[in-house]
Amino acid sequence: MKRRIGAGLLAGVLLLTGCAGSGSHTSTSADRAAPDRAAPDRAAPPPPAASKAPGAPEAPDRLSTFALDVDTASYGYARRALAEGRLPDPADVRPEEFVNSFKPDYPRPKDDGFSVTVDGARSDAAGWSLVRIGLATRPSDGERPPAALTFVVDVSGSMAEPGRLDLVKESLGLLADRLRDDDSVALVTFSSEAETVLPMTRVGGNRARVHDVVDALATSSSTNVEAGVRTGYDVAVEGHRKGATNRVVLLSDALANTGDTDAEGILERIDKERRAYGITLFGVGVGSEYGDAFMEKLADKGDGSTTYVSTPGQARKVFVDQLPGHVELRARDAKAQVAFDPRTVESFRLIGYENREVADEDFRDDRVDGGEIGAGHTVTALYAVKLRPGRSGRVATATVRWLDPATRAPHERSGAADTAALTAPIWGDGHDSLQLTAIAAYFADRLRGGSVPGAPALSSLAARAGALAERARSASVQELAEAIRRADGLGGSTDPYAG
Repeated sequence: MKRRIGAGLLAGVLLLTGCAGSGSHTSTSADRAAPDRAAPDRAAPPPPAASKAPGAPEAPDRLSTFALDVDTASYGYARRALAEGRLPDPADVRPEEFVNSFKPDYPRPKDDGFSVTVDGARSDAAGWSLVRIGLATRPSDGERPPAALTFVVDVSGSMAEPGRLDLVKESLGLLADRLRDDDSVALVTFSSEAETVLPMTRVGGNRARVHDVVDALATSSSTNVEAGVRTGYDVAVEGHRKGATNRVVLLSDALANTGDTDAEGILERIDKERRAYGITLFGVGVGSEYGDAFMEKLADKGDGSTTYVSTPGQARKVFVDQLPGHVELRARDAKAQVAFDPRTVESFRLIGYENREVADEDFRDDRVDGGEIGAGHTVTALYAVKLRPGRSGRVATATVRWLDPATRAPHERSGAADTAALTAPIWGDGHDSLQLTAIAAYFADRLRGGSVPGAPALSSLAARAGALAERARSASVQELAEAIRRADGLGGSTDPYAG
């Protein structure tokens, strides 16, 4: 049985600008244009069970179930490490966060649900293909509920390094100018102890006060994350606003060294307030040394997400450009289940999402935690799939299930792909969007010493990423190409399989 691990997903994360394919690629989607109505569809029936073809053995497990994830911190921190001339720790590399750092041009639904796109192509490994599951929500239309945001800011001594507290202060200053008058903010700082420096306050008429509090932030001594999170949730509960998006935003290098330094000791409080008040946690990581695993545990339990910023430009993306996605929810407890047809599929492997696994039988158990998705977000999952020789027909059916943020009513949508969708080669013309997904996933898997069939050597991946960046004129894809080149130069391609 798969582990029950709830995926924390906050709506606002760093989504770098990906590129859409210049040509079309074969795909099948059950929701390329959602019905034009205010409420999402009623729950769809479960995907039909695949019958066993005569003489075809059953796949050991035809289902793959996971909570949706829009985290991007792993990719941001890996790029920082590579830029400083070191390979990231393989334990900190999560392929889904590399993939979801880019934003494919999936069709968008007209309502508040998801579109579901399933596409793919042949890989370079004989018999193996790539199958991509793409989910997307409707962008913000400018109308959203008010937000009640409690910022928990690390002011410990380690935050004095350039690119830490100074970047946090700049980020909060930008955000203060973009929040609406009917939004509320609170600010808690922590070092060895925690202090509430701004109780929950309506922004209207108080912007100057918010700026003054932010400008006065200064570093102190040790890092007691437990005290900061505990006090932050106290403030968030006291200032809870019914009908608003209530969120705790933790800004820290997550290098806890005082108080309860084990994330497990803080998780119970986070989970309690998530369930009782719908308060979620968004983790923003900073610093050349960053407690990635610690931050991720907190955000997962808080039904939130993590991102990582190291430059003012990245901070602007998170706190300004994608602000609507931070506070405008489209779905709660969102999960995906992909059913592979054993008549056509011999085996499959999901690239990443290991710590987002959900037991197959819990897919429709709405008590089991899923992910939180905001306006205009995309979620991508990539599978390596080995097809049965000579077989044709349905390959995979992907179903997404979520709860309406306001009513908690369940909804589902599905999409599917057949073997005909997997005939073209991945590196052929017209597959730019799928190629970008593959490059990001292959890169991450190589950094952690994986062995995805058909993965090119890093030198080849860098060349393909560079060509893609040139075609798309995309700075973010060029940054990906440069990161791959740096990894190759540092020996990141000395893995146990050939390209």
